Amino acid sequence: MTRRERLLRVTTAGLSAVVVLAGILGYSTPSFGYALTTRGSEFTRIAVIGDSYTTGTDEGGQGPQSWTSRAWLLLAGQGARVDADVAAEGGAGYGIRGNHGSLFEDLTVRAVDRDDALVVFFGSRNDQPVDLHQYPMLVGDTFQAARRMAPRAKFLVIGPPWPTADPPREVFALRDIVRAQAKSVGAVFIDPIAEGWFVGRPDLIGPDGVHPTDAGHAYMAEKIAPLIRSQLTIPL
Repeated sequence: MTRRERLLRVTTAGLSAVVVLAGILGYSTPSFGYALTTRGSEFTRIAVIGDSYTTGTDEGGQGPQSWTSRAWLLLAGQGARVDADVAAEGGAGYGIRGNHGSLFEDLTVRAVDRDDALVVFFGSRNDQPVDLHQYPMLVGDTFQAARRMAPRAKFLVIGPPWPTADPPREVFALRDIVRAQAKSVGAVFIDPIAEGWFVGRPDLIGPDGVHPTDAGHAYMAEKIAPLIRSQLTIPL
């Protein structure tokens, strides 16, 4: 099995033990992406699609330190039984292929299940080179693919984040297009730029000036876990 093929499969019910074991063994997942899942009817099923802000990088957020792993622990601490499948790839976006050749639409096909109650999209600043005239179609096609695969799911779309108060004009344009397409499919849209998630918090971003540290991933988990819970009727 290649590094790209390795998947970590757990649920919130067993994640605490995995985190403890990972700390003992020094385990971290590859930076290109991973999945957390054990499909079972007693769990609320969700899928997460993202880029390097979800996979984690050398700056932080790999394996049990990722915002997703931390979010599942936060939800588990509230008694929420979440069954999550995460597909994320560094460099990927709705219109830009990632480090291993995937678009968000490709990741959607891998992660989304017919019985998912929620599909979460997060990103992507990587789409800056995309033709803005083509971008609405690329984003819309991704959302439609998810709708076909999970016809009863709610959608939570989190726009591209930016670590400072002055994103490039292109990033604002991408954000606006993703927001419009999200609303067209009835998704809840969250805007990290407008909410200033990382503004004035250099401690949350690594030395590269782009990617979150472990503390940044813990911060994102605290932001995103309540958003996920608000979209679900979670059995307790």
